[in-house]
Amino acid sequence: MIDFSERKEQNGRLEQELLALRAEYRKQTMPAEHAEKLRADITEAISSPKARRKEKRYKFKYAAAAAVIAGIFLILPNTSAAAANAMRQIPVIGHLVKAVTFRDYSYESDRNMADIKVPELQVEEQQGDSRTKQKLEQTAEEINAEISRITDQLVEEFEENLEDDYGYQDVVVNSEVLATTEDYFTLKLNCYQGAGSGYEWDYYYTIDLKTGERLKLKDIFQEGADYITPVSESIRQQMKAQMEADENVIYWLDSDVEEWNFKEISEDASFYLNENGNVVIAFNEGDVAPMYMGTVAFEIPEEAVRGILRQTE
Repeated sequence: MIDFSERKEQNGRLEQELLALRAEYRKQTMPAEHAEKLRADITEAISSPKARRKEKRYKFKYAAAAAVIAGIFLILPNTSAAAANAMRQIPVIGHLVKAVTFRDYSYESDRNMADIKVPELQVEEQQGDSRTKQKLEQTAEEINAEISRITDQLVEEFEENLEDDYGYQDVVVNSEVLATTEDYFTLKLNCYQGAGSGYEWDYYYTIDLKTGERLKLKDIFQEGADYITPVSESIRQQMKAQMEADENVIYWLDSDVEEWNFKEISEDASFYLNENGNVVIAFNEGDVAPMYMGTVAFEIPEEAVRGILRQTE
């Protein structure tokens, strides 16, 4: 499993050196243990002519144990329910839903590495409002389908690139439960692609457990309330404070490239609710800061949005 915090630290040091040398802004390298594997950008590899395939493809399997064969790691299908349960990591989410590692895709050779764990939300048997349970099941199904599309596309791109003899690539996907309460939960899908340069991005799935609905950012606030202005202002203040406290922290607020500068969040900004019940706005690499800053997030204090938050029952 790739250590994302270590990767960010190493990428940060490298990009600062590149910036000092007036190198291309977005150029970064992978951590040392994978640097020798990466030469070609994934998108370029996809469009390049197909070379004779010298590395074997491995399709999705249900959650399984890994075996080492001739230096390549395979994921084998489980042969019993007991084995499946032993391999699964099952964090319980609230009292209504659980997340399981539904499918694994694993591949490793001298130039290519993939470690893709696909989570699935499952609704637990429960007493109570059958309509809420039905809506929870529908929401879980929709989220599972979205996650499946994302991970299927990553696997497809990875396998297409295996056909290029000169291709070097890393792909990692894992998930994390960020917060659980009696009212809601959030699942985070963390994705990473590396091929000459590395890019990390995240997806957030927050469900209202009382209604079974997947929450949008606007659902956290009272209907018709202007939440974009105070949330954006809180983020700008936090950016400035962080930059004043640490010269290595950079956000695009007053850069020479006007279109890069952060002005305000969008209505569909990525977010989640933390254990304190506060909204956290999340940005992917390169959205509001140089790539070496990695993914960044800003917790919005309650006082910044007091009076416009939706009242919970």
